[in-house]
Amino acid sequence: MRHYSILEYARFRWFKIAGALSALAAAVYLWHDPPIEPYGGTWLGYTLGTIGTLLILWLLWYGVRKRRYRSNVGTVQGWLSAHVYLGTALVVVATLHTGFQLGWNIHTLAYVLMLLVVASGFYGVFVYLRVPRAMTENLGEDTLESILLRVGDLDREMREKALSLPDTLFALVDRSVSGTRLGGSVARLVSGRDRDCPTAAAVREWSGLARRLTGDVAKLDKEVFSLLLQKNELLARARRDLRHKAILDLWLYVHVPLALALLAALTAHVISVFIYW
Repeated sequence: MRHYSILEYARFRWFKIAGALSALAAAVYLWHDPPIEPYGGTWLGYTLGTIGTLLILWLLWYGVRKRRYRSNVGTVQGWLSAHVYLGTALVVVATLHTGFQLGWNIHTLAYVLMLLVVASGFYGVFVYLRVPRAMTENLGEDTLESILLRVGDLDREMREKALSLPDTLFALVDRSVSGTRLGGSVARLVSGRDRDCPTAAAVREWSGLARRLTGDVAKLDKEVFSLLLQKNELLARARRDLRHKAILDLWLYVHVPLALALLAALTAHVISVFIYW
């Protein structure tokens, strides 16, 4: 059975609703003929502003709704689809509300913050459509926890077998076992790489140090090196998984604060309109 993404939810129901809302707002804006140039203070400006405000509040409510698993008002997937498409329609409604009259004031600040929130939301959609699939392809039937358990088993086996190898090779194994680390700084998490990884360094240096080994030691060397390669691959998969999770979380650290800033600016915008206009 084909899996439908949030953008295709219910045969593009929310795309059609958002498109109809945008088209209606644009049609009324073109029909509207105020005595002066269009701006937010006309009856149409107030109407579009009210619709835009309600849309923003509804979209902000999604952050609460997606954590209320027992809610019977629609599905999380349906709400997310509506969130994406109505957020896009909000750009049209809010832009027409301004009448394209922008300046250095709280009203323009609210508008700019709204655009930034929507833009960060677009990036979030891209991330959530791409990253989960990449996570599945990377882990397969494994989990991060099972990978770490396998790394621990490899460490124990490598250290035991490396005791019979030359000191230089044992030192590489020892650094790999004792110096392995995952996570770290934001840059390291997002890149999915650790330039100082002792296991990767051991893989690079191993061949040159083991070149002259012969007999049983050479055979043991191949076994340990094989284990080292397995560990290096598992660590790469683990770092990719942490990278995917970091990317999923990182955009929220931009989207959510921007949304809260928008709410504050919107409140100031509405209050100033009723006080001074």
